[in-house]
This record gives sequence, structure tokens and C-alpha cells, in this order.
Amino acid sequence: MPAAIKTENICKTYHLGKVPVEVLKEINVTIEQGEFVTIMGPSGSGKSTLLYLMGGLDQPTEGKIYLGDTELSGLTDKEQSIMRRRQVGFVFQFYNLVPNLTVEDNIMLPVLLDGKKTKHYCESLQEIIQIVELEDRRKHTPRELSGGQQQRVAIARALINEPDIILADEPTGNLDSRTTEEVMQLLRRINKEKKKTVVQVSHSLETAEYGNRIIRVRDGKVWAEGDKDRQ
Repeated sequence: MPAAIKTENICKTYHLGKVPVEVLKEINVTIEQGEFVTIMGPSGSGKSTLLYLMGGLDQPTEGKIYLGDTELSGLTDKEQSIMRRRQVGFVFQFYNLVPNLTVEDNIMLPVLLDGKKTKHYCESLQEIIQIVELEDRRKHTPRELSGGQQQRVAIARALINEPDIILADEPTGNLDSRTTEEVMQLLRRINKEKKKTVVQVSHSLETAEYGNRIIRVRDGKVWAEGDKDRQ
């Protein structure tokens, strides 16, 4: 069985005018199917860039990234877009919900963008709304929800196309401690019960405790990784 995600000698360089800035340098990591992995590091370490590369939201300057058996650079732009919609669910710190859409419509947005008929997803929608405990908020818009509820909508949206992988960038960065615990318990439940591979970026050791492995990034390089109990 192939790994869920594998990177081979990933490098990423941006340019500030004519000045090259190396963000990632020869990153080699493997994330097995069903793992819950936390990528940690100080601000500017490259951890979010690594997450975006894993999900195909950005392209490496050098190296290869595999999702399962598929090497991302071998895909056309259209194929990469389809891959992102169907194989990867994204959760962001600032939720990225559409303000004038209801909870239901925000969740179903990836289905619409994929050109599918929403009527075929009625059962999936009901199941996911129950998982994220928003049955009584399904007709509300984001402005009528708390931050924790908005993040649960974002998690539900990430799940609707039944992706194999959930990538979360600081999913609790805007939440208080109680709501952080609720969201992290939800992500762990999704990992355990729905058998999703979960990779999160976080500054917090407390949120890392919900997973099973930590990858530490510093100055664009992986400097430590392993079981969280041995960190």
C-alpha cells in the first residue's frame, strides 16, 4: 500500500524582486495512510508552505510530491484541480466560508465546483452535519455562527467529497481553549472513525497531542520527527 503523502527532496524558493528566498530545503517526509500528523515550527519555518505543497496548492521549485501513487508534477493544471477537489480536503485558520451562503450551501460548495449534482449527496450531507453537530444551524449563514461553529462548517466542507486526506492549516488558531478542544476532538474522530489521513500545521503541543506523530520544521528543513510521546 503506497503512503498517503510522500515528498522527495522538496525545495521551494520565492523571489523578492531579484532576491531568492529559500523557504524549504530538501524536505523528505512520508505520511502513511490513516496517520494523524502535526507539522510544527516557529513562524517563518516553512511549515505552512510544506502543507500547501502537499495539497497541490503550490508547486515545488525542485523535488517530487506523491499522493498515493500519483506524482503531482505529472498532472496537468486541470487534473491537479480535480485531484484537490476529490482527494484532499482543506481546512484553514480563517474558515474561508462564503458569507451569504447557508451552512448547507457552504458544505456543498466543493460538490458544485466539481460539476456534480447535489441531490446525490443528500445522505452524505446529513451524516456530515450530524458528525460536526450542526443540525440546528444548517440554514444559518456564517455571520450567525460562533468561530468554533464556522470551523466545523469548514471541516464538514472538507469532508463532503469523501477525500482520503484532510490538510488543516492552524485549524484552531482563532479559537479559545474550550473550542480548540472541541475542534481537535472532531478531527481525531474523523481520523479514527472515518479512516482519514489528517495532517495539521500547528504551533501548539496541546493540539499535537491529538495526533500520533510530530514533524518539526526549522529554517526550511525537517530537524526532528517521530512519535509525539518521544518528542
